Amino acid sequence: QVQLVESGGGSVQAGGSLRLSCAASGRTSNIRAMGWFRQAPGKEREFVAAIHRITGITYYEDSVKGRFTISRDSAKIAVNLQMNSLKPEDTAVYYCAAGLRAAESVGDYDAWGQGTQVTVSS
Repeated sequence: QVQLVESGGGSVQAGGSLRLSCAASGRTSNIRAMGWFRQAPGKEREFVAAIHRITGITYYEDSVKGRFTISRDSAKIAVNLQMNSLKPEDTAVYYCAAGLRAAESVGDYDAWGQGTQVTVSS
């Protein structure tokens, strides 16, 4: 079983930056991709970004392109999400996910973190 532990998040004013980190432990040999999703109150969980752990190829949801950057930590099975130019609509609980492929669907990921709150005030 894979465990994902997230860190980072918090509150920031619009235009500010935050950095999220996620480290995997346990049975990590099958992890080929890691990603970030977010869920705002009353909304479904949505894709934010993903990265293939081997190739480094990245994928982004359109609204975060140019503002968010996902990166991998080559020394360990971990992923970061640098979030710049944050907007109030970015406010949500952010979840780290791990799976076999870098995809945009919740169902493509097998392991999930506990979530970390990101709040952006106007």
